[in-house]
Amino acid sequence: MKKYLIQYTVALALVSGIGCSKITDYNIDPNNPPVTAATPQLLLPSAVMSSAGQIGGEYAIIGGMWSQYYTQSAFASQYRNIDAYSMVSSDNNTAYQELYRSALSDYKKVQELSTEIQDWRFYFMATIMKAYTFQVLADFYDKIPYTEALGGSTNLQPKFDDGYTVYEGLLGEINDALSKDFKSVPLNSNDAKTDLIFGGDMDQWERFANTLKLKIYLRMVNAKASEAQQGIEALYAANAKFLETGAGITSFQDKPNYSNPFYEQNIRRLNTPDNLRASETFVSWLKLHNDPRIVNYFGSTNPSTINQGDYSNPDPALGAAAVFVQHATDPVWFISAAESYFMQAEARERYFGGAGAEELYNSGVKAAFAQFNLDPGTLLTGDYKYPSGTFDEKLEAIIVQKWASFPGTHDLEGFFEKNRTGYPKTSPVYSTAPTYIPGQIVYSNNGVTGGLFPERMLFPNIERSRNINTPAEVPVTTKVWWAQ
Repeated sequence: MKKYLIQYTVALALVSGIGCSKITDYNIDPNNPPVTAATPQLLLPSAVMSSAGQIGGEYAIIGGMWSQYYTQSAFASQYRNIDAYSMVSSDNNTAYQELYRSALSDYKKVQELSTEIQDWRFYFMATIMKAYTFQVLADFYDKIPYTEALGGSTNLQPKFDDGYTVYEGLLGEINDALSKDFKSVPLNSNDAKTDLIFGGDMDQWERFANTLKLKIYLRMVNAKASEAQQGIEALYAANAKFLETGAGITSFQDKPNYSNPFYEQNIRRLNTPDNLRASETFVSWLKLHNDPRIVNYFGSTNPSTINQGDYSNPDPALGAAAVFVQHATDPVWFISAAESYFMQAEARERYFGGAGAEELYNSGVKAAFAQFNLDPGTLLTGDYKYPSGTFDEKLEAIIVQKWASFPGTHDLEGFFEKNRTGYPKTSPVYSTAPTYIPGQIVYSNNGVTGGLFPERMLFPNIERSRNINTPAEVPVTTKVWWAQ
């Protein structure tokens, strides 16, 4: 996001129970603006910040714990239920509701207003972010209101669509947006300021759209292999360009409601950084490879850790476990540059005989390190050298490096990608065992799901209590449609 964040003063109440974005200069509630105020220029930044606030806040904490970047402190209790996989339908109602009532409804309104005046630039931006937000929800809940969603008072009980139906619809919406004339007339300087992601650069928005399509197709590879291959091959046949810079919000400020939403929720509002401590899973992997990012993630080259989910251990030494490092100004990535490169590398390995995959993998590792102004140096010719072996070995290298790039800025994706690919591998033993392999995912020491890992979120009771079409509840361990 450009410098215009504070100039435009889109502020978020980013924590559970508040969840309403506002534009302070105008003193307007963007969820219920007066008709004369409902413009694309007003609604788009509000919606984008709503998406960032929930996906990069409440959902990020769940994703990061289930990706085993960090674990619950043994001397605090805020997230014990998450670390134990003990989820109930009352969890995360605020985030779900905020994404539907604020983000998605505002994107739809921008689409409608832009269509009326045929301003395909705002239409395009709203469509891509709407598709991105719907995909996150579909990946997390498996079935969501989509085809009948956002109807307001005309349909208070929309049906739930399965994830594949949502994906088909999103691809159609993105293709429709790509067919519009969204680049011939540049945004003026004032309108460009309302684009909090690329500052009005529509070439970057086109790359975002193509990269989102690539992501959708890759997520389908297990369940719809032929369709995924055809879609990706069509992207390359059309010479689609993909992101080489991140798509996200990058100019948060260290002040209440202007901060990174993860920081805002986990540190500022709780008034302590102590809940999230270094997980032995992630730290053991960083130590094994002498990865310098360990300092950026945990503040030390040799941080003390807690084994995942071992928060009930009375050992006083666990009080010294390193706190997960967060900053108020950390970005929220929708798709990072590193993720884009890693996805391209995977596509090259799957469908193009590996041509160019190693170069793209190396670019992904470099981009991941560049997030901390670091360079991988000799790691790319040593521990992180691209494998020359089987496809599975190459895919593992790509996904594990992608996993290591997400903490703090894109945490939920580590969880999704583990469930799609099986990487990092699951350990047959707990991380205290002599045979434990650093970086392998372990079952939480306080897990309540009988050795099964979480695969999804439960349908929120705010939906179930109001919508008779809400599907029957299934366990959090039930795989979503595209999972391995």
